[in-house]
Amino acid sequence: MSALTDMLADWMPHQRWFGGKGREWAGVTEEGFFLDQSDPALTVHRVRVSYTDGATDTYLVPLSWRDSPAEELSGAFVGAISGAHGANYAYDAMRDRESTMPWLTHLVAASTVGPMHFHPAGGADIPEGVPGDVISTEQSNTSLVYGETAILKLFRRLEPGLNPDVEVHAALRTAENPHIAPLLGHIEIDDADPARERATVAMLQGFVPNASDGWRLATSSVRDLYAEGDLHADEVGGDFAGESERLGEATASVHADLARVLPTEPADEGWYGTVTEQMGARLDAALKVVPDLAEHADGLRALYSAAAAAREPVVRQRVHGDLHLGQVLRTTTGWIVLDFEGEPARPLAARRELDTPLRDVAGMLRSFDYAARHMLVEQPGDPQRVYRAQEWADRNRQAFRAGYTVGGGAELDADSPLLRAFEADKAVYECVYEARNRPNWLMIPLQSVSRLTSTD
Repeated sequence: MSALTDMLADWMPHQRWFGGKGREWAGVTEEGFFLDQSDPALTVHRVRVSYTDGATDTYLVPLSWRDSPAEELSGAFVGAISGAHGANYAYDAMRDRESTMPWLTHLVAASTVGPMHFHPAGGADIPEGVPGDVISTEQSNTSLVYGETAILKLFRRLEPGLNPDVEVHAALRTAENPHIAPLLGHIEIDDADPARERATVAMLQGFVPNASDGWRLATSSVRDLYAEGDLHADEVGGDFAGESERLGEATASVHADLARVLPTEPADEGWYGTVTEQMGARLDAALKVVPDLAEHADGLRALYSAAAAAREPVVRQRVHGDLHLGQVLRTTTGWIVLDFEGEPARPLAARRELDTPLRDVAGMLRSFDYAARHMLVEQPGDPQRVYRAQEWADRNRQAFRAGYTVGGGAELDADSPLLRAFEADKAVYECVYEARNRPNWLMIPLQSVSRLTSTD
């Protein structure tokens, strides 16, 4: 390996967006080009990591280069490489404000730079000459906020094809849906194999300032409820049910416009069995990770069998794919839905497939359960809190379903076999996630699995 690939191989496993943590590497290669040659220089690298199990991943790594150390960027330092005229110091360019402006400059100009192609949206107002500030809370991607005007999301792991976040936002922009931030442009890169599709590198959207995160609003409501020991959920000043209903309406609006501007098709007879077989396979894999699921396995399989046999009418369409309270913002005018990328761990082709809106509904219903119960982790044995958490969750889940129907979506029956199966499938996924990342939170999805499989 070269000095550059050695440097990247040392640095990448420690980055939040790197998805191959814990996997054994077989090798790493990189290819890069200059996106900007001013001072500091900005290079973009496609880093291909191969694993001993035969799998490969390709990541996008922008680097800024300086001829002397920048103390203010010590947290973004990647490494130093010796050259003919001394050392060159590399930094994570997404955290180096002086290297963030070329992205928008090239978008405005609709440039092609090396293998990279910049596509501004028609009529988009893209700011120039404004540095971007990195959002530090993201996981699989990296985003820059440019003042109060625009936000650039860089997709770290590259896959051939148009990212669904770009595709869906472009479609909803033509529909003039009021519940999204408008798409301002996107960036693509040629694949090293000319026979393969370009990969989506980044997308630029309008930034939504002074907005409140749905998860924070919901959990604040739960804290208000816990603080009022003698009041019910509908009596507390921070009651969230009205917002949950409006969120249901917004979700239905997005689903309706997606069905109007992108392809749809009725689910055929085989779809029900295929979907529930996939749920069963995920359960089998989860049982190896979460032994506590074993006592609920028969009940879960019964839920999946009931869904397979129910034959509820389903029109398959494009959906969000990973909807929860952390993916929505409350503005002064209503709810905004973010991140139509789907679950980043799933292959891009799978995320672009037609699906049922029930998957999104189930994800949001699970999120209300999480918001209600997350504080029980600290006091799991408090029966009053357990009761009040369930009361809050039931009230807001019901309000969301009612709003969804008002907003033009299908009427959502809480006892729908398909909806219960999608909820259960999501809870199984959550059990695996919590077992691997936050074992003390495992009680939250396990309790939901117990509720969903209960015959009482």
